[in-house]
Amino acid sequence: MPRLSRRAFVGGIAGGVVLGVVGPAVGDVALGRVLSIDGELTRNNPARMEALTVGASLMESDLLATGRESFARLKLGADTDILLGPETELLIDRYLAGQGGELQLMSGKMLFDRPEGLPKIDLTVKTTFGMIGVRGTKFYAGPLKGIFSVYVEHGRIDVSNAGVSRRVTAGEGLDIPPPKGDVRSLGNNAKDAAAIARLAVPSLPSRWAEAKVKDAYASVGLR
Repeated sequence: MPRLSRRAFVGGIAGGVVLGVVGPAVGDVALGRVLSIDGELTRNNPARMEALTVGASLMESDLLATGRESFARLKLGADTDILLGPETELLIDRYLAGQGGELQLMSGKMLFDRPEGLPKIDLTVKTTFGMIGVRGTKFYAGPLKGIFSVYVEHGRIDVSNAGVSRRVTAGEGLDIPPPKGDVRSLGNNAKDAAAIARLAVPSLPSRWAEAKVKDAYASVGLR
């Protein structure tokens, strides 16, 4: 699977999905660890690129990538789990336990799981399909049958793209379908990819059927 540089991704993400923001972590302090790996999980950061094993520490600026038909479960802080599906790239831009941070879902799919009853956090998740603003919750984000989708099990998130913001609450989900209209005149570089993404308007939130939720969770290894 091709690896994207952080600069290339940020350049192409303008208008992508975002989930909440907080202050940066300090230096080389571990932000979390790897709980489980089924297949391959690698890390690429300014210092090194390496294959990870269970128990490995996670640091600020780590770009994590799962291989084909691979799954991984991460722990951020003491109480937040993140499940990654196959061929997924996730950048831990900033994270401060108990407060929040900024993640970048560069490709693939993820499940963010923070138990109910804990203090709320401010988290921002950026994707090529907009921004998701999170206030401590459990949600799925990623492609589902070819369409980028977001589902909330508990809590709430705000999904924003193309100048439109939708609030999604427990039991609801939405899709960000491919852009409408003639985009053939746009090229293939990062700037044009961002322009295409800005044309994709999030659908209205709706209740998801149990079967659809199961399909989303199974895609990140949760059955």
